[in-house]
Amino acid sequence: MRKRHLIRIRRRGLPHPAPGRIVFLLLRKAAAGIASILSLPALKPVVLTITAVFLLLAAVPYGVSLLSKGDADSGGMEERADFQPAELPDTVDLYRTEAERVETVDFEDYVKGVVSGEVPSEFHREALKAQAVAARTYSAARIIKAREGGNPQAHPSAPLCDSTHCQVYRSPEELEELKGEGWMDKGWKKISSAVEATEGQLLYYKGRLVEQALFHSSSGGKTENSEDVFASAYPYLVSVDSPYETQATHRNEKNSFSMEEFSEKIKTAYPQKDFGSVTASSIYVESRSQGGRVDEMKIGSAILSGRQVREALGLPSANFTVEASENTV
Repeated sequence: MRKRHLIRIRRRGLPHPAPGRIVFLLLRKAAAGIASILSLPALKPVVLTITAVFLLLAAVPYGVSLLSKGDADSGGMEERADFQPAELPDTVDLYRTEAERVETVDFEDYVKGVVSGEVPSEFHREALKAQAVAARTYSAARIIKAREGGNPQAHPSAPLCDSTHCQVYRSPEELEELKGEGWMDKGWKKISSAVEATEGQLLYYKGRLVEQALFHSSSGGKTENSEDVFASAYPYLVSVDSPYETQATHRNEKNSFSMEEFSEKIKTAYPQKDFGSVTASSIYVESRSQGGRVDEMKIGSAILSGRQVREALGLPSANFTVEASENTV
Protein backbone atom coordinates (compact mmCIF):
# COMPACT_ATOMS: atom_id res chain seq x y z
CA MET A 1 0.00 0.00 0.00
CA ARG A 2 1.30 3.43 -0.95
CA LYS A 3 2.20 5.57 2.06
CA ARG A 4 -0.01 8.66 2.33
CA HIS A 5 1.74 11.96 3.01
CA LEU A 6 -0.61 14.59 4.35
CA ILE A 7 -0.50 18.33 3.87
CA ARG A 8 -2.28 20.01 6.76
CA ILE A 9 -2.78 23.73 6.39
CA ARG A 10 -4.30 25.65 9.24
CA ARG A 11 -6.23 28.78 8.33
CA ARG A 12 -6.07 31.61 10.79
CA GLY A 13 -9.25 33.36 9.72
CA LEU A 14 -10.47 34.87 6.50
CA PRO A 15 -7.93 37.28 5.01
CA HIS A 16 -9.02 40.01 2.78
CA PRO A 17 -12.17 38.64 1.22
CA ALA A 18 -13.30 38.90 -2.26
CA PRO A 19 -14.50 42.42 -2.96
CA GLY A 20 -17.16 43.38 -0.62
CA ARG A 21 -16.13 41.22 2.30
CA ILE A 22 -13.86 43.04 4.78
CA VAL A 23 -14.54 43.26 8.51
CA PHE A 24 -17.15 45.72 9.65
CA LEU A 25 -17.75 46.20 13.35
CA LEU A 26 -19.86 48.77 15.17
CA LEU A 27 -18.44 49.56 18.61
CA ARG A 28 -20.07 51.55 21.36
CA LYS A 29 -17.98 54.18 23.11
CA ALA A 30 -14.89 52.82 21.37
CA ALA A 31 -11.54 54.37 22.18
CA ALA A 32 -10.43 54.23 18.57
CA GLY A 33 -12.24 57.41 17.59
CA ILE A 34 -15.54 59.09 16.88
CA ALA A 35 -17.75 58.76 13.82
CA SER A 36 -20.02 61.58 12.73
CA ILE A 37 -23.44 61.87 11.17
CA LEU A 38 -23.83 64.65 8.66
CA SER A 39 -27.29 65.72 7.54
CA LEU A 40 -28.08 67.97 4.62
CA PRO A 41 -30.87 70.51 5.06
CA ALA A 42 -32.00 72.57 2.10
CA LEU A 43 -29.14 75.09 2.09
CA LYS A 44 -25.92 73.74 3.61
CA PRO A 45 -24.35 70.63 5.15
CA VAL A 46 -24.07 70.26 8.91
CA VAL A 47 -22.50 67.58 11.08
CA LEU A 48 -23.80 65.94 14.23
CA THR A 49 -21.27 63.99 16.28
CA ILE A 50 -22.36 60.75 17.90
CA THR A 51 -20.57 58.33 20.20
CA ALA A 52 -20.19 55.43 17.80
CA VAL A 53 -17.35 54.10 15.70
CA PHE A 54 -17.22 52.04 12.54
CA LEU A 55 -14.27 49.69 12.15
CA LEU A 56 -13.78 48.98 8.42
CA LEU A 57 -10.67 46.88 7.89
CA ALA A 58 -8.95 49.43 10.10
CA ALA A 59 -9.47 51.69 13.03
CA VAL A 60 -11.36 54.55 11.47
CA PRO A 61 -8.95 57.46 11.02
CA TYR A 62 -9.75 61.06 11.68
CA GLY A 63 -11.83 62.35 8.81
CA VAL A 64 -14.20 59.42 8.29
CA SER A 65 -17.82 60.51 8.76
CA LEU A 66 -21.23 58.94 8.51
CA LEU A 67 -23.25 61.28 6.32
CA SER A 68 -26.94 61.52 5.60
CA LYS A 69 -29.39 63.61 3.64
CA GLY A 70 -31.90 63.54 6.47
CA ASP A 71 -32.77 66.33 8.85
CA ALA A 72 -30.19 67.12 11.54
CA ASP A 73 -30.93 67.47 15.18
CA SER A 74 -30.20 70.85 16.67
CA GLY A 75 -27.02 70.44 18.74
CA GLY A 76 -23.29 69.89 18.29
CA MET A 77 -23.17 70.91 14.63
CA GLU A 78 -20.40 72.31 12.51
CA GLU A 79 -20.08 73.14 8.84
CA ARG A 80 -18.08 70.97 6.44
CA ALA A 81 -16.78 73.09 3.57
CA ASP A 82 -15.03 70.09 1.96
CA PHE A 83 -18.14 67.91 1.80
CA GLN A 84 -18.95 66.54 -1.67
CA PRO A 85 -22.26 64.67 -1.40
CA ALA A 86 -22.89 61.62 -3.55
CA GLU A 87 -26.25 61.29 -5.28
CA LEU A 88 -28.07 58.05 -4.52
CA PRO A 89 -30.17 56.52 -7.30
CA ASP A 90 -33.82 55.59 -6.90
CA THR A 91 -33.21 52.19 -8.47
CA VAL A 92 -30.24 49.99 -9.30
CA ASP A 93 -29.65 47.62 -12.22
CA LEU A 94 -28.60 44.29 -10.74
CA TYR A 95 -27.18 41.31 -12.61
CA ARG A 96 -28.79 38.09 -11.37
CA THR A 97 -26.11 35.46 -11.77
CA GLU A 98 -28.28 32.33 -11.81
CA ALA A 99 -30.94 33.76 -14.11
CA GLU A 100 -28.28 35.53 -16.22
CA ARG A 101 -30.38 38.63 -16.59
CA VAL A 102 -30.52 42.22 -15.34
CA GLU A 103 -33.18 43.17 -12.81
CA THR A 104 -34.05 46.72 -11.78
CA VAL A 105 -34.51 47.00 -8.01
CA ASP A 106 -35.48 49.88 -5.74
CA PHE A 107 -32.18 51.04 -4.23
CA GLU A 108 -33.16 50.88 -0.55
CA ASP A 109 -34.90 47.53 -1.13
CA TYR A 110 -31.62 46.36 -2.66
CA VAL A 111 -29.80 47.36 0.54
CA LYS A 112 -32.31 45.33 2.57
CA GLY A 113 -31.66 42.33 0.33
CA VAL A 114 -27.90 42.71 0.76
CA VAL A 115 -28.04 42.95 4.55
CA SER A 116 -30.32 39.88 4.55
CA GLY A 117 -27.90 38.02 2.30
CA GLU A 118 -24.72 38.96 4.13
CA VAL A 119 -25.48 38.76 7.88
CA PRO A 120 -27.90 36.91 10.18
CA SER A 121 -30.95 38.79 11.36
CA GLU A 122 -30.04 37.69 14.90
CA PHE A 123 -27.26 40.28 14.92
CA HIS A 124 -27.74 43.29 17.20
CA ARG A 125 -29.80 46.07 15.63
CA GLU A 126 -26.78 48.41 15.68
CA ALA A 127 -24.71 45.83 13.80
CA LEU A 128 -27.45 45.55 11.18
CA LYS A 129 -27.53 49.33 10.85
CA ALA A 130 -23.75 49.39 10.43
CA GLN A 131 -23.98 46.69 7.77
CA ALA A 132 -26.64 48.72 5.97
CA VAL A 133 -24.39 51.79 5.84
CA ALA A 134 -21.49 49.69 4.53
CA ALA A 135 -23.66 48.03 1.88
CA ARG A 136 -25.18 51.34 0.79
CA THR A 137 -21.77 53.03 0.58
CA TYR A 138 -20.21 50.13 -1.31
CA SER A 139 -23.10 50.11 -3.79
CA ALA A 140 -23.06 53.86 -4.33
CA ALA A 141 -19.32 53.83 -5.01
CA ARG A 142 -19.67 50.99 -7.53
CA ILE A 143 -22.51 52.74 -9.34
CA ILE A 144 -20.52 55.98 -9.58
CA LYS A 145 -17.48 54.07 -10.82
CA ALA A 146 -19.59 52.35 -13.48
CA ARG A 147 -20.98 55.67 -14.68
CA GLU A 148 -17.47 57.02 -15.13
CA GLY A 149 -15.67 53.97 -16.48
CA GLY A 150 -18.25 51.36 -17.43
CA ASN A 151 -19.59 48.24 -15.76
CA PRO A 152 -17.27 45.45 -14.53
CA GLN A 153 -16.07 42.87 -17.04
CA ALA A 154 -17.58 40.12 -14.89
CA HIS A 155 -21.08 41.53 -15.53
CA PRO A 156 -20.87 44.21 -18.25
CA SER A 157 -24.63 44.72 -18.38
CA ALA A 158 -24.96 46.08 -14.82
CA PRO A 159 -22.82 47.86 -12.21
CA LEU A 160 -23.62 45.33 -9.47
CA CYS A 161 -24.34 41.61 -9.21
CA ASP A 162 -26.01 39.46 -6.56
CA SER A 163 -23.02 37.24 -5.68
CA THR A 164 -19.91 37.56 -3.51
CA HIS A 165 -18.20 39.19 -6.48
CA CYS A 166 -20.05 42.30 -5.31
CA GLN A 167 -22.46 41.72 -2.42
CA VAL A 168 -24.80 38.81 -1.82
CA TYR A 169 -28.39 39.91 -2.51
CA ARG A 170 -31.59 37.99 -1.84
CA SER A 171 -35.05 39.14 -2.89
CA PRO A 172 -37.96 38.82 -0.43
CA GLU A 173 -39.27 35.89 -2.48
CA GLU A 174 -35.91 34.13 -2.34
CA LEU A 175 -35.59 34.77 1.37
CA GLU A 176 -39.04 33.38 2.11
CA GLU A 177 -38.21 30.23 0.17
CA LEU A 178 -34.79 29.94 1.82
CA LYS A 179 -35.66 30.87 5.41
CA GLY A 180 -39.40 30.32 5.65
CA GLU A 181 -42.46 32.46 6.23
CA GLY A 182 -41.74 32.77 9.94
CA TRP A 183 -38.41 34.45 9.24
CA MET A 184 -40.11 37.03 7.06
CA ASP A 185 -42.35 37.99 9.98
CA LYS A 186 -39.38 38.55 12.30
CA GLY A 187 -36.02 38.57 10.52
CA TRP A 188 -37.07 40.57 7.46
CA LYS A 189 -38.92 43.11 9.57
CA LYS A 190 -35.91 43.54 11.85
CA ILE A 191 -33.50 44.05 8.95
CA SER A 192 -35.92 46.34 7.12
CA SER A 193 -36.26 48.48 10.23
CA ALA A 194 -32.47 48.75 10.58
CA VAL A 195 -32.04 49.73 6.93
CA GLU A 196 -34.84 52.27 7.09
CA ALA A 197 -33.29 53.80 10.22
CA THR A 198 -30.13 54.55 8.21
CA GLU A 199 -31.80 55.52 4.94
CA GLY A 200 -29.53 57.71 2.83
CA GLN A 201 -26.55 57.42 5.19
CA LEU A 202 -23.14 56.94 3.56
CA LEU A 203 -19.53 56.83 4.72
CA TYR A 204 -17.23 59.65 3.65
CA TYR A 205 -13.51 60.24 4.12
CA LYS A 206 -12.45 63.88 4.28
CA GLY A 207 -15.67 64.93 2.62
CA ARG A 208 -15.59 62.37 -0.19
CA LEU A 209 -17.46 59.10 -0.53
CA VAL A 210 -15.51 56.09 0.73
CA GLU A 211 -14.57 54.03 -2.32
CA GLN A 212 -13.96 50.77 -0.49
CA ALA A 213 -16.57 50.20 2.22
CA LEU A 214 -15.59 46.55 2.48
CA PHE A 215 -16.36 43.94 5.11
CA HIS A 216 -15.65 40.30 5.97
CA SER A 217 -16.71 37.71 8.50
CA SER A 218 -13.32 37.14 10.12
CA SER A 219 -9.87 38.70 9.87
CA GLY A 220 -7.97 36.13 11.90
CA GLY A 221 -7.30 38.72 14.58
CA LYS A 222 -5.69 41.39 12.43
CA THR A 223 -6.80 43.31 9.36
CA GLU A 224 -4.67 44.05 6.31
CA ASN A 225 -3.19 47.14 4.71
CA SER A 226 -5.12 47.90 1.54
CA GLU A 227 -1.94 48.13 -0.52
CA ASP A 228 -1.15 44.51 0.39
CA VAL A 229 -4.47 43.47 -1.15
CA PHE A 230 -5.31 45.97 -3.88
CA ALA A 231 -3.34 47.89 -6.47
CA SER A 232 -4.08 51.18 -4.69
CA ALA A 233 -3.62 52.26 -1.08
CA TYR A 234 -6.56 53.71 0.84
CA PRO A 235 -5.66 55.76 3.94
CA TYR A 236 -8.70 54.52 5.85
CA LEU A 237 -7.90 50.84 5.23
CA VAL A 238 -4.83 50.02 7.31
CA SER A 239 -3.72 47.02 9.35
CA VAL A 240 -4.96 46.99 12.96
CA ASP A 241 -5.55 44.38 15.62
CA SER A 242 -9.10 43.02 15.76
CA PRO A 243 -9.45 41.29 19.14
CA TYR A 244 -13.24 40.99 18.86
CA GLU A 245 -13.18 37.76 16.83
CA THR A 246 -12.24 35.06 19.33
CA GLN A 247 -15.46 33.19 18.55
CA ALA A 248 -15.40 33.83 14.80
CA THR A 249 -16.57 30.87 12.73
CA HIS A 250 -13.51 30.74 10.48
CA ARG A 251 -10.86 31.67 13.03
CA ASN A 252 -9.31 28.21 13.27
CA GLU A 253 -9.76 25.66 10.51
CA LYS A 254 -7.59 22.92 9.05
CA ASN A 255 -7.22 21.50 5.56
CA SER A 256 -5.35 18.28 4.81
CA PHE A 257 -3.96 17.07 1.51
CA SER A 258 -1.88 14.07 0.57
CA MET A 259 1.55 15.06 -0.72
CA GLU A 260 0.55 13.80 -4.15
CA GLU A 261 -2.69 15.80 -4.14
CA PHE A 262 -0.99 18.94 -2.85
CA SER A 263 1.76 18.76 -5.47
CA GLU A 264 -0.74 18.08 -8.25
CA LYS A 265 -2.98 21.01 -7.31
CA ILE A 266 -0.07 23.44 -7.12
CA LYS A 267 1.61 22.29 -10.33
CA THR A 268 -1.68 22.22 -12.25
CA ALA A 269 -2.52 25.76 -11.16
CA TYR A 270 0.90 27.14 -12.15
CA PRO A 271 2.34 24.94 -14.94
CA GLN A 272 4.80 27.67 -15.93
CA LYS A 273 6.60 27.31 -12.60
CA ASP A 274 9.47 24.86 -12.15
CA PHE A 275 8.79 23.29 -8.76
CA GLY A 276 11.22 20.41 -9.08
CA SER A 277 10.85 17.83 -6.33
CA VAL A 278 8.26 18.87 -3.74
CA THR A 279 9.11 17.44 -0.32
CA ALA A 280 8.09 18.30 3.24
CA SER A 281 11.34 20.16 3.87
CA SER A 282 10.81 22.33 0.78
CA ILE A 283 7.37 23.61 1.82
CA TYR A 284 7.48 26.61 4.13
CA VAL A 285 6.43 30.25 4.50
CA GLU A 286 9.15 32.73 3.55
CA SER A 287 7.47 36.01 4.51
CA ARG A 288 4.23 37.53 5.77
CA SER A 289 2.48 40.85 5.34
CA GLN A 290 1.94 43.26 8.22
CA GLY A 291 -1.53 41.81 8.67
CA GLY A 292 -0.15 38.28 9.02
CA ARG A 293 -1.11 36.90 5.61
CA VAL A 294 1.39 34.78 3.74
CA ASP A 295 3.32 37.04 1.40
CA GLU A 296 5.64 34.45 -0.16
CA MET A 297 5.78 30.67 0.24
CA LYS A 298 8.48 28.27 -0.91
CA ILE A 299 7.24 25.09 -2.58
CA GLY A 300 9.93 22.87 -4.01
CA SER A 301 12.29 25.13 -5.95
CA ALA A 302 9.64 27.77 -6.74
CA ILE A 303 8.10 30.64 -4.80
CA LEU A 304 4.39 31.49 -4.83
CA SER A 305 2.45 34.30 -3.23
CA GLY A 306 0.05 33.52 -0.43
CA ARG A 307 -2.83 34.43 -2.72
CA GLN A 308 -1.62 31.98 -5.36
CA VAL A 309 -1.45 29.17 -2.79
CA ARG A 310 -4.87 30.12 -1.50
CA GLU A 311 -6.41 30.00 -4.97
CA ALA A 312 -4.68 26.76 -5.97
CA LEU A 313 -5.86 24.92 -2.85
CA GLY A 314 -9.28 26.54 -2.62
CA LEU A 315 -8.62 28.13 0.78
CA PRO A 316 -10.72 31.09 1.96
CA SER A 317 -7.63 32.75 3.44
CA ALA A 318 -3.97 33.49 2.88
CA ASN A 319 -3.57 33.73 6.65
CA PHE A 320 -2.41 30.21 7.41
CA THR A 321 0.44 28.32 9.06
CA VAL A 322 2.19 25.28 7.59
CA GLU A 323 3.52 22.51 9.81
CA ALA A 324 5.93 20.12 8.07
CA SER A 325 7.24 16.73 9.18
CA GLU A 326 8.40 13.62 7.40
CA ASN A 327 4.88 12.47 6.65
CA THR A 328 2.69 15.53 7.04
CA VAL A 329 2.70 19.23 6.32
